[in-house]
Amino acid sequence: MINYNEKKGFICDMDGVIYHGNKILPGVTEFIEWLQDNNKQYLFLTNNSGMTPQELHQKLKRMGLEVPEEHFYTSALATAAFIKAQKPDASAFVIGEAGLFKALYDVGISMNEVDPDYVIVGEGRNYSLESLTKAVNLVKNGAKLIGANSDITGPIENGIAPACRALVAPIEMSTGKQAYFCGKPNPLMMRTGLNILGCHSEEAVIIGDRMDTDIVAGTESGIDTVLVLSGVSDRNTPSQFAYQPTVILQGVGDIVK
Repeated sequence: MINYNEKKGFICDMDGVIYHGNKILPGVTEFIEWLQDNNKQYLFLTNNSGMTPQELHQKLKRMGLEVPEEHFYTSALATAAFIKAQKPDASAFVIGEAGLFKALYDVGISMNEVDPDYVIVGEGRNYSLESLTKAVNLVKNGAKLIGANSDITGPIENGIAPACRALVAPIEMSTGKQAYFCGKPNPLMMRTGLNILGCHSEEAVIIGDRMDTDIVAGTESGIDTVLVLSGVSDRNTPSQFAYQPTVILQGVGDIVK
C-alpha cells in the first residue's frame, strides 16, 4: 500500500488517466482539488508530443480544471532537451504537431528537409506517405532517427489510435535503423520530472494507465507506482509483465476516497 498523505510529489499521466479525448474521467476533479488543497507538488508528465503546456492548460480549463502551465511536461519538451544536449545547433526534419515544433524551435533547433542531423517523429496529422517517404530517405542518407515517445497506441473516446512507436516503425523497417525514444519510460524524462518537483524518488508517486511506459518508468526509477484501470489496462494486464505496480486502482479518484 501507499500512504499518499506522506508523499511529497505526484507524477501523473494524462491520456487514459485524466481524460479520454475531450472527456474528463470520473474522480479527476476531486483528485486535483486534493493535490492543490494539500499543497502537494504535482506534474502531468505526458507522452503526448502534439500539445504545448499552454494548450494542455487550456484543454483542462475547458473541462473545468484550473491547472497552471508549469505543471505540464511533455515528451516534446524531453525530445528538445535531449537534442539540445547532444547537438545544440542541430537541424531536423520533423513529423508532428505544434507542441513538438514549438519545443524544438524554443531550444534553437532549425527545420531542414534537405540534409538534417535528425529525423524526429511524434504524433501528427501531417503524417502521410509523402512525409514517411521523405523521412525514410533522409535516415538512409545519415540523419539520426528520434521518436518523441514509445507508445504504440493511445486511448481515444471511442477506442484506440496508433501512437508514435507505431508511426516510427515503418521508417525503422525501411531503413534498418532503430529510433531513440525520448519520452517515458526514458530515465532522462523521469529524472527531469523529479527535478521539476524537487523530490527524491522515495518521496514521489507515479500514476498511469500503461505498464510499458508509466509503471516500468516508476519501477526503474525507484518510485512507487499506481496503475489505474481507466485507460488501456485491465486487471489482467499486469500478469503479462515481470514487474508489477505497487497499487492498482480503478481511477485517480480512489486516491482521495
